[in-house]
Amino acid sequence: MIGLLQRVSQAQVMVRDTTIGAIDTGLMVLVGIECDDTEAKADRLLERLLSYRVFPDDAGKMNRSLLDIQGEMLLVPQFTLPADTRKGTRPGFSKGADPETAERMFNYLVEACRKRLGRVETGCFGAGMQVSLTNDGPVTFWLQT
Repeated sequence: MIGLLQRVSQAQVMVRDTTIGAIDTGLMVLVGIECDDTEAKADRLLERLLSYRVFPDDAGKMNRSLLDIQGEMLLVPQFTLPADTRKGTRPGFSKGADPETAERMFNYLVEACRKRLGRVETGCFGAGMQVSLTNDGPVTFWLQT
């Protein structure tokens, strides 16, 4: 499972000109589900997302986690993250989970996150989405379990 996290001062996701999820200070995470992902991998990714120290402390060093700052989370399903881009000019998608499995795993991650964090905003699985954000830093990390 892949989480491309970005530290944001604000982020939102829209479907058909309607905002379906929006946050202020926190993490906007693009989530890629691979064919061998399990609930255990989702749990590990969630633990890392919640505890990864990407927010500044009083000295300006990245020593605070999302939990430490009581920030918000926006999870957006992103089927292209597991793409194989090593050859040619067209990505291959054989590493990605089938849509049914990917949706189930994404929903599992969202529910697990809501249990730990409370309010969690999301994108819409399988929809064409427009995502906008203000990356604070910029700070972006690729986490993979």
